[in-house]
Amino acid sequence: MDVQIEASWKEQLKEEFDKPYFSNIVNHLKTEKEQNKIIYPPGRMIFNAFNSTPFDKVKVLILGQDPYHGPGQAHGLCFSVQPGVPAPPSLVNIFKELQTDIGMERPKNGDLSKWAAEGVFLLNASLTVRAGEPMSHAKIGWAQFTDAVIKKIAEEKEHVVFLLWGKFAQEKAAFIDESKHHILKAAHPSPLSAHAGFLGCQHFSKTNQYLMKHGIEPVDWKL
Repeated sequence: MDVQIEASWKEQLKEEFDKPYFSNIVNHLKTEKEQNKIIYPPGRMIFNAFNSTPFDKVKVLILGQDPYHGPGQAHGLCFSVQPGVPAPPSLVNIFKELQTDIGMERPKNGDLSKWAAEGVFLLNASLTVRAGEPMSHAKIGWAQFTDAVIKKIAEEKEHVVFLLWGKFAQEKAAFIDESKHHILKAAHPSPLSAHAGFLGCQHFSKTNQYLMKHGIEPVDWKL
């Protein structure tokens, strides 16, 4: 199956693309499109996180759960929205934490593409969603694929910082060897939980402290 994805990822994940579950994902998406269902993000952006951050460039992984399901929001990078789209509440709280942690001024838009170019892999557990229906593609096979992605990073790389926000993301810690990598856990930045430990977590400065300790260029979080 020919998946339009950056070459280093295509090589790392070639076995996944040949498995039956991945064919099921493709067929499910085709069927929904034939039924005139609107799917986010647009097809060319489904693998945007992979195309924006090649495998060998990954030094930080932020894990989201589901793409935004409103028009014009999702573009394949977790928590990020396209330029000109108002920042959703979770992203507003991420920006608040960046301000208190590293003094970053509130950006003019919510596009996190610059982070992706810096080596921050912005992965959602599900890569697609039906318009207006959160979690609608959570059980079509994407979880198996993105779990394989996390395992591949954890196994093949060293000194990656995994930012796991919320219970769902923290369950993925089981795949990660903490003697090789650094895991930072906090509450989800959603307004429902941000005050339970996300705000004040200092994950952005702690990430850079770990990277520099291991001789890796820190992330320029400024947007």
